[in-house]
Amino acid sequence: MAKALVTGITGFVGSYLAEFLLDKGIEVYGTARWRSKLDNIIHVKDKLKLLEADMRDSHSVERAVEESAPDYIFHLASQSFVPMSWRAPADTMETNAIGTIHLLEAVRQSKRDPVIHIAGSSEEYGMVYPDELPIRETNPLRPLSPYGVSKVAGDKLGCQYHMSYGLKIVITRAFNHTGPRRGDVFVTSNFSKQVAEIEKGLKEPVMYVGNLNAKRDFSDVRDIVKAYWLAATKCEYGDVYNICSGKARTIQSVLNLLLRMTDKNIEIRQDPARMRPSDVEVLQGDCSKFKEKTGWKPEIPFEKTMEDLLNYWRERV
Repeated sequence: MAKALVTGITGFVGSYLAEFLLDKGIEVYGTARWRSKLDNIIHVKDKLKLLEADMRDSHSVERAVEESAPDYIFHLASQSFVPMSWRAPADTMETNAIGTIHLLEAVRQSKRDPVIHIAGSSEEYGMVYPDELPIRETNPLRPLSPYGVSKVAGDKLGCQYHMSYGLKIVITRAFNHTGPRRGDVFVTSNFSKQVAEIEKGLKEPVMYVGNLNAKRDFSDVRDIVKAYWLAATKCEYGDVYNICSGKARTIQSVLNLLLRMTDKNIEIRQDPARMRPSDVEVLQGDCSKFKEKTGWKPEIPFEKTMEDLLNYWRERV
């Protein structure tokens, strides 16, 4: 039986990837910190082998690699909330960049030869000019947040460790993805939770929002984890691949979609605290390179994704 190690398995994407790998008959190990919440994986916890590890602690990462002896490593663990990266830039860099070094060094020192998938981000592109849309993998990286910088570091470390040591590393840059279990600090989930709270009478019929003009390229998390598996099994080592829908939506249009799903009359108010020091105006990707290599395409319509996310919060507030 093939074995996979998923760093950050208790997170949003990690939990869906765990389910996907288990369904494929793969033995799944996952790293979690002692304080990690297990809500996302509670339904499959008995089928997993959880290993206590913190990406900032090299020794615990080394133990996780040694104990799991994986054929595949999916590196998802990160500080992934962009606004938090301004409040805690050093912590973000340590977790995302130094944590990636700890993982790659652990593999190198172990003498094992797994396929390693490094989950990068579209935030690496940052400042993109109108004539550069849709964004291809060759576009310059001009990150506009400490988070974006940290993911560039992880991305480039993956390329370097492949070229220097021959590690079997594939890097992806996934654009925005969402769905049920998405943390409520992220825009689609935050809006959905607010609607559900208003419907239950738990808050006044007012929604607080940030920048509604930003444009993002959204995919469903369930499509994304399929793409991650294809990246690890079909893509070229040392290469980088965009994963996205290829369509850009304004945050305003996402809000409008949610408002059409409720019968409540809701007032919209902008909250200055939700505005970022610098924001990426538009992220619209081109993943033709990935599609040609793997045959992947997104299957779940965005409307279905948002309906599932809203219903997720309706069941929980």
